[in-house]
Amino acid sequence: MIDMNDLVIRGYLIRLVGEDGLAMIEKMPEGEVTDEQIAQATGILLNIVRRTLFILNENKLAICRRERDASSGWLTYLWTLDMSDIEKQLVKEKKRLIKNLKVRKEFEESNVFYICPEGCIRMDFKQAADAVFMCPDCGEDMIHEDNSPFIQLIKERIKNLESR
Repeated sequence: MIDMNDLVIRGYLIRLVGEDGLAMIEKMPEGEVTDEQIAQATGILLNIVRRTLFILNENKLAICRRERDASSGWLTYLWTLDMSDIEKQLVKEKKRLIKNLKVRKEFEESNVFYICPEGCIRMDFKQAADAVFMCPDCGEDMIHEDNSPFIQLIKERIKNLESR
C-alpha cells in the first residue's frame, strides 16, 4: 500500500484526479467493486467516480474487469485500485516536468521581454515592436524586463528535480 500522507504522492494524485478524486481514492472499498458501490461508499457523485476511475485506469493505477450478466446481457465493470505502479508514474511525471522546464528556460534565454508597468501584459521583443512598445490594454509605455531572476529560478528547479 502507498503512503497517502506523502506530499509528492498526494500532489500528483490531486493534479491527476482533483480533490474529489483523491477523496474517492482514500475512501474506496477494498477488492473489486462497481462504480455505483464506490459512489455509495464514498459519497462522491457517480460521474466524478467514473471520471476518476477512467483517469486512474489510463495511468495504470486502477484495474477494470468486465463481467457480462448471462440473463440480461448487461456488462458490469468491476474496479480495483492498483497503486503499485505509482513510483513509475512519478518518475515519468518528473521527466516530463524537467523537459518542460528546459524548454521554458531555453525560451526565456532566447528572447527579450517587455512588460506593462501596470501589469497588464508581457510581450517578447517582436510583439512589443509590433505594438510600438505601448500596452494594448492600457496604453502605457512598455518597459524592458530583466528575466534573469526567473531564468535562475528555472535552473534551480531543474537542478533540484534532477538531484532527486
